[in-house]
Amino acid sequence: MEKFFKKIIIFILFGTLIGEIISRIFVLTSDIPRREIDSFGIQKYIPNQYGFWKGGKHKWQINSNGWPGILPKSRSNLIAIIGDSYIENFMNPDSCHQAIYLKNYFPENNFYEAARSGVSFIEAFEITKQIDTLTPIYQLIYIQDSDFKESILNIQKLNDITQLDLVEKKIVYGEIKSPGSKRILYEVKFLYYLYQKFITNFSRKSNKTGKQEKKLNNNLKYKFYTELLKYTKDNYKIDNKILVFHPNSDSLIIAEAKRLGFNALLLDSTGDKTWTFDYDAHWSCYGHEKAAKQVASFLVDLNNK
Repeated sequence: MEKFFKKIIIFILFGTLIGEIISRIFVLTSDIPRREIDSFGIQKYIPNQYGFWKGGKHKWQINSNGWPGILPKSRSNLIAIIGDSYIENFMNPDSCHQAIYLKNYFPENNFYEAARSGVSFIEAFEITKQIDTLTPIYQLIYIQDSDFKESILNIQKLNDITQLDLVEKKIVYGEIKSPGSKRILYEVKFLYYLYQKFITNFSRKSNKTGKQEKKLNNNLKYKFYTELLKYTKDNYKIDNKILVFHPNSDSLIIAEAKRLGFNALLLDSTGDKTWTFDYDAHWSCYGHEKAAKQVASFLVDLNNK
């Protein structure tokens, strides 16, 4: 029996080694950058990392400021771009970032991206406070409906996302979940492949078949959203901020934001071919190009007012 267990252990170790070699050669999983929390409570990536996206066709890079993408050569005539995983944009090469497309429209300006998956609406404005020190002309904040809901602790507490407690009128900063175990998981590619292939897929199926989240009463939901927008207006500089809403965003949220004095643009993909990948909800290079074109037009109109 002891020999049998030894053989099983040797087989598992050998299989794991072969799986690890295959995972690395064929880049079966994406490399995931490590995070840290800065002195302002903002989750950033540890500077000067790089890695491959799944399939190994392109690399992503984390610059010296802890954000994905390429830093501008100059900070004069600066326009900042803030967002979540759509702007983080690991699934596309650096040439398909919003900063690159917008630079083509405005060569006299420089563009600074600050993005990370999981950035909520309120965390985006926390990030703007840091970028305000760079005296940007504008700050473009790319958002979607879920960023409002995730911002409000009183709807659902999310420990890894920065939220606003509307009762206490206090920002509650997100924490990094299980940094030690995540680092091991990301470093051992074969384990990460198995995790994505089986554990994550099983979890998604369980969520679909399990108890559905209770929906908020619409009146209460929009009351929360209005309170969030009012808090933001009262506690952050908004005159040079532009809310860039994803296509098909909630028109009531956009109308309320405009009523309270926010600059807002709703991106429009109507009648166009899909902006997203066949296998992923994020924007492809085509989607980023189309989004940047509409943002550029909005900026020209804003400057001409």
